[in-house]
Amino acid sequence: MKCASCKLQPKNKCDKEGFDCTGGKFNLDEYCLDENKPFHRLSGHFQAEHGNNLTRLDEVIMLAKRMGYKRIGIAFCVGLADEAAILEEILSKHFDVYSACCKIGGLKKEDYDVPKVKEDKIEILCDPILQAKVLNQKETDLNLELGLCVGHDVLFKKYSEAPVTTFAVKDRVLGHNPLAICYSSYLRKKFKNKKYE
Repeated sequence: MKCASCKLQPKNKCDKEGFDCTGGKFNLDEYCLDENKPFHRLSGHFQAEHGNNLTRLDEVIMLAKRMGYKRIGIAFCVGLADEAAILEEILSKHFDVYSACCKIGGLKKEDYDVPKVKEDKIEILCDPILQAKVLNQKETDLNLELGLCVGHDVLFKKYSEAPVTTFAVKDRVLGHNPLAICYSSYLRKKFKNKKYE
C-alpha cells in the first residue's frame, strides 16, 4: 500500500465514497471490542458536535472526561518545561495531573554508550522508561507525550501502562512544527535531495 502517493484522489475515493482499496481482505473485528470502541468513536462524535473547531487540547480534555478518566500524566522534554507547566495548570482544573520530565533519572550519557556533545561536561540522558514507570506508579488513566525525542517517544509508549496520545512533537529547528516541511517549497526541495548515512 502507498496511500500517500495514490493517484486515485484519496480525498474523494476514501473520504467521500468509502472506497476500500484493500478489497476487504482484513478482518476489523477489533473495532467491536469494548476496549476500543470509545477511542474509535469519540473523535467522530467530536467532529459531528463541533465541526473542525476544536483544538487538540479541547479534544484531549473532552476524550478524557467522556472516558471517565481522573488521572492524566504528562511525559515531557525538559526543553518544553514551560509548556508542560502551562498544560499541567490547565488540565489540573479538570483532572489530577502528574508529570515526569525526561531527565528524571539523572542518567549519565557515558554510562549508556551515548556520545556527549561536550566531552568535558556532565551530560544527562533522557529516561523515557522511568517517565513511564513513574506515571504507571501514579496509575494515570491517560498519558500525554510532550516533545519527547524520536526513539524516546517509542520507548515511553512501549512502557506506559496507560494509553498514550501525543500532544506535541519536538522539532528544534522548525519550532516544533515538523509539517513545515510539507508547506514550504524550499524545505521540501532541501529534504528531497538530502543524503543520510
